[in-house]
Amino acid sequence: MNRRKISKLAAAALICATLTACGFGSAADNTQNGTSKNPVEITNVSYDPTRELYAAYNELFQKHWKEQTGQDVNITQSHGGSGKQALEVANGLPADVVTLALEGDVDAVKNAGLIEDGYVKEFPLDSSPYTSCIVFLVRKDNPKNISDWDDLLSDDVGIITPNPKTSGGARWNYLAAWYYFEKQGLSEEEITANIKTIFEHVLVLDSGARGSTTSFVENGQGDVLLAWENEAFLTLDEHPGEYEIVVPSVSILCQPTVAIVDKVADKNGTREVCNEYLNYLYSDEAQRLEADWYYRPSNEEILNEYVYEGSNNTITELPKDHKWIIPDIDLTDIGHFGGWTSATEKHFSDHGIFDSVYEK
Repeated sequence: MNRRKISKLAAAALICATLTACGFGSAADNTQNGTSKNPVEITNVSYDPTRELYAAYNELFQKHWKEQTGQDVNITQSHGGSGKQALEVANGLPADVVTLALEGDVDAVKNAGLIEDGYVKEFPLDSSPYTSCIVFLVRKDNPKNISDWDDLLSDDVGIITPNPKTSGGARWNYLAAWYYFEKQGLSEEEITANIKTIFEHVLVLDSGARGSTTSFVENGQGDVLLAWENEAFLTLDEHPGEYEIVVPSVSILCQPTVAIVDKVADKNGTREVCNEYLNYLYSDEAQRLEADWYYRPSNEEILNEYVYEGSNNTITELPKDHKWIIPDIDLTDIGHFGGWTSATEKHFSDHGIFDSVYEK
């Protein structure tokens, strides 16, 4: 049984346990009862491709918290396009913590008055416990010979990517493409024209990354999926021999951001467990779990344990030695674009560059 299906079963078991458990309460309601306390419940609002990771991590954290405090913790998950999830939380979806695709989406929750200033420094490495990058997922034997970003300009290439207005992953896709053409020495006007061509070739603009994976894999649409690394590797696992990962010459270091939703956690009395829930993502045990689900650990030593030892930019099957992290990519980061406030204003705000290139 492949890992994504195993994770779905684990998530279903967690939901079942949550629904059948009794005595839920906030941390403020818990009282000491011998060596145990009443269970505490928290909600983690996350983005599309973390479903499998957090199904596994929640089990790991439940064990850790029980051993540390003697208390059971029940964790409710919510997943969707990162930008859409941020908007939902800002509009009242209860979340004790958010684990979103990018800092800019967490800023949207902060700007709604739910997260205090300075959250980026609350946890190590700008509150980014794991990273990723953007790769291409193509069909077996790569029939359109797609090897880099300029191949996406061909009229016969159908592209699948989510909508940058609702998906954090889609914003990383867009910026990675922008960086590639910038490195070719093109002017901003020329880059914008190429981005427009790419989006003219997009067949389906789903609201989130998982929806785009479904369009490409299950619905058979398009020639290439612009994908998070973990989505691409999970597809190789689930459909062996049907797809290949093509690593472009340049990409972008995607830094998902985590934060306590201060107003909700304080109201629920869950700050202590929320703080440990996010902090434990940096533990050695959790870092290896993140790598096992194809996220890049922030711990450099652990990351090096998973460095890919192949020699070309195409991966046709899961490495048997579990070493999958491609080291030889020119990775830019959001700092190159002036940070998320500047990038959002220029590219993704209403009447920004994306709106000018994607006109129906």
